[in-house]
Amino acid sequence: MQTNNVFLQQLALPFETEIKLYVLRLDLIDPIVSGNKWFKLKKNIAQVQTLQKNGMITFGGAYSNHIAATAKACNVYGLQSIGIIRGDEVMNHTLNEAQANGMKLIFVDRDLYRDKAAMQQWLMTKFDTDAYVVVPEGGANEEGIIGCAEITSLINIQFESIAVACGTGTTLAGIIRSLTPKQTALGFAAMKGGEFLNHTIKSNILFHQHQQFKIITDFHFGGYAKYNNQLLGFMCEFKEQYHFELDFVYTAKMMYGLFQMIKQQHFAGKQSIIAIHSGGLQGNRSINI
Repeated sequence: MQTNNVFLQQLALPFETEIKLYVLRLDLIDPIVSGNKWFKLKKNIAQVQTLQKNGMITFGGAYSNHIAATAKACNVYGLQSIGIIRGDEVMNHTLNEAQANGMKLIFVDRDLYRDKAAMQQWLMTKFDTDAYVVVPEGGANEEGIIGCAEITSLINIQFESIAVACGTGTTLAGIIRSLTPKQTALGFAAMKGGEFLNHTIKSNILFHQHQQFKIITDFHFGGYAKYNNQLLGFMCEFKEQYHFELDFVYTAKMMYGLFQMIKQQHFAGKQSIIAIHSGGLQGNRSINI
């Protein structure tokens, strides 16, 4: 996958402030393998190739950006992909595209999906797991973190803060690893009860970096993949003003939260903030927007 079209876009904010806000448009990498998904997958793909495995086995829900991205990336690199899908057997645009990109879809009940030990045993009875690299849901492994640490190499301006929406925390952990000592990362939890991310992140970064991030839990809009008219209205206004789209699961919540925090003078001085557009726009089709 190529990243030469990725660029920084400064936003003219609709209120008075000395803060400069830029968006790192990772959504432009690819329509499907977009945003942070490519960075999570690139080292896992390299591992498949180095170990001469057949491909990847990974996990996700029926509208998972990670499932869609893994299927497309594996197809591009000539690798097999198997997607373990949480819940009853369904078909939708996400799974249709994954299947069209060669992914074999296996649906499992939610209890088995949640039980990691039982899932590992089940996988070994169904597949020759030695022939595949098994990648956790959301690409949440060390390879994913290492890949995400490369995101900041695309930023060619000085900045004080960087913001990213969080599901598993993999992208945030990688970004923190790449920061200079005076830079800070903000992780906007996309789900209710996102405080757990504090422990997750700390376990994946160095001790001296523990003071360089903050988890923001005030803008989940009811929980993971939840939304209301306020969020949808913000997305429409944002697209009209800036001429690009946000996704309702992750980036819209982050950007809404950033706008609120800037207006409330949460950030001191004339600092520059980078907001990561982590792609995942295919998910908007699940609610017909």
